[in-house]
Amino acid sequence: MERYKQVKIASILGMLGNFFLSIIKIVVALFTNSQAMLGDAFNSLSDILASFMTFLGNFIASKPKDEDHNLGHGKAEYIYSLFISFTMFVLALNMAKDAIYSFFRPQNYHFSYFLIVVSLITMFVKIILYLYTNRVAKKMNNVLLKANCKDHFLDTIIAFFTLISSCLGFYNITIFDSIVGLGISFYIIYSAYLIFKQSYDVLMDKSISEERKKEVLKIIEKYPEIKKINHFNSTPVGYKYYLSFTIFVNGHMSTIDSHAIANNLEKEIIKEIPEIYLVIIHVNPIV
Repeated sequence: MERYKQVKIASILGMLGNFFLSIIKIVVALFTNSQAMLGDAFNSLSDILASFMTFLGNFIASKPKDEDHNLGHGKAEYIYSLFISFTMFVLALNMAKDAIYSFFRPQNYHFSYFLIVVSLITMFVKIILYLYTNRVAKKMNNVLLKANCKDHFLDTIIAFFTLISSCLGFYNITIFDSIVGLGISFYIIYSAYLIFKQSYDVLMDKSISEERKKEVLKIIEKYPEIKKINHFNSTPVGYKYYLSFTIFVNGHMSTIDSHAIANNLEKEIIKEIPEIYLVIIHVNPIV
């Protein structure tokens, strides 16, 4: 439960921080007609949605397993993250369209020192969110928080380019403003793709990584009684995995001894590899 509590706090802080940033960005963008600032505002709005969906997915995923959901509700996080990716994609397309229109038909750009102030505030807030989220993501090994952490870091870079665009606007160099706005929209599209791919892989039961599989096989090799294994299968359950495979032991070994090996192996795998949620081992005799 501690994991879900920490993720909940991080998602709430993300929503509050991005809500504050989106409000001041929208106000300044409408006042100055800056495409870069407007794009940054849309980016903050998409971040609010991402944090909110993370909050909802985390709430459902925190529910314990029951009769209808024997492996728990861990995949809820990834179902909600699919919604995030679709919404981000639509927002980014509309934003790209406005930026392209502004590039070929420049509108009345009004420089304001508030553009610089808001960019600096954004960089400060995002750095704070990045440091906090990065600490929690590493501690709790949460995939979605790791994605949010990366997003906070890249948002800092986006704010930096928006700052450059604002400074150039002081010298009436407004073309860079449209270019930054278009660049931000492409970044959001790319982020939406990464979120979609990650969620799709989990929901489509993508196998455990080769690195983790090798770790499991290395543990199995420590048991000389196991002659061979087959039917190795893995299924993601939220951020963890369910494993099942068959081991072959000497056919003359007693049932009690062979199942004791399987039980010890299950416990060791779960202990050594935190990503493993459940291990089911079938025992077969071999002559």
